[in-house]
Amino acid sequence: MPSKERTIDSVSDWTDAARKLADEVTAAAPEWHDSVSSTPRHQLVPRWWEPIPDSYPFAWGLRTPKPDQQWAEVYADETLVTRVGALHADYADLSDRPAGLPTSSSTLPGLIVRMLHLLDPHKHDQVLDVGTGSGYSAALLAHRLGDKQVTSIDLDPYLVDAARERLADFGRTPRLEIADATGSLPDTNYDRIMATVAVRPIPPAWLDALRAGGKIVTTITGTSLMINADKHPDGVVRGHVQPDPATFMRTRRETDYPARLDHVFNAARDQPGDETRQLTGPIPDLWDDWQLRCLYELDTPDIENRSATRDDGSQLLWLLAADGSWARADSETKTIHQSGPRGLWDDLQRVQARWTAAGRFPLDTMTVELREDRNALIGPDGHWTLEL
Repeated sequence: MPSKERTIDSVSDWTDAARKLADEVTAAAPEWHDSVSSTPRHQLVPRWWEPIPDSYPFAWGLRTPKPDQQWAEVYADETLVTRVGALHADYADLSDRPAGLPTSSSTLPGLIVRMLHLLDPHKHDQVLDVGTGSGYSAALLAHRLGDKQVTSIDLDPYLVDAARERLADFGRTPRLEIADATGSLPDTNYDRIMATVAVRPIPPAWLDALRAGGKIVTTITGTSLMINADKHPDGVVRGHVQPDPATFMRTRRETDYPARLDHVFNAARDQPGDETRQLTGPIPDLWDDWQLRCLYELDTPDIENRSATRDDGSQLLWLLAADGSWARADSETKTIHQSGPRGLWDDLQRVQARWTAAGRFPLDTMTVELREDRNALIGPDGHWTLEL
């Protein structure tokens, strides 16, 4: 009888688990198979955080590998959150229950491989890895290109020190530096720049440090847009939005991100607004319709959206801004409520109407132009330009 196909759950050695992960995530990028299969992710992420179901405020519990399935989770194609707020999993006790937003993670390997495939580094390229995190991206790059070709930066001294030590434990010694991703860089010349933190705009230092013919792969803060762009002889970095969504944590200078807008939500939850009018169409689903959500964020940045579905299937959508502006759409009462200095629902409708009039073009048909004084995404007809 033919033997059953093994799953990671039944694998006893990490190299088998890593090889299985490599088989899964490098099918479209075979040049990275050896790097993935040779990198001991468990040494870079010995413990991590997982959300506690049905907790509010959102709380996290500490996880370590299960004794009977030692490699099942760490070698799955999943993101492992390593820090919540100021508390890194390395320093945590099993009783800790931090609440808040993730501030560092080891990104799902499949996404890292997709970005590396777009980056397409060559043997002698100097590569800047922005956002060291656990050190996994730096490990893959250093394995394929050599340690001397890779520089990795992170704002957090502990992340840099821990990654340096853990990488060295299995023979990898890329250059790791503590640096603000939006400020000065360790060097002034790179052939490739890849960021696993989101930025907006693209920092001028990146554009200046990128050599002619070099590539940047990064994501745009607050959106699910990944861009891949090349530096041309005229100094302009030009490229395209990629078809599949990808989201990373935004750059930060503080230990934690600003708190969610609960105080605005409390006012918006069920109170009448300064303005009330009839809902004339379906409420957009800003989670499933990620392209509309991205266009809205690019047009009207930093709007927090929350949604709910009642037992009867009726829907609610809240739009919240730090200046106290809010909007609530309710499909049961078919009403829109708005308050504050800005009309957030009006802004969403305006963006939705303009995109509809333009034929709801896929966002991967947008081109990117990055200059030190101006970043822009340009629609396929050239008539809609969104500044970053």
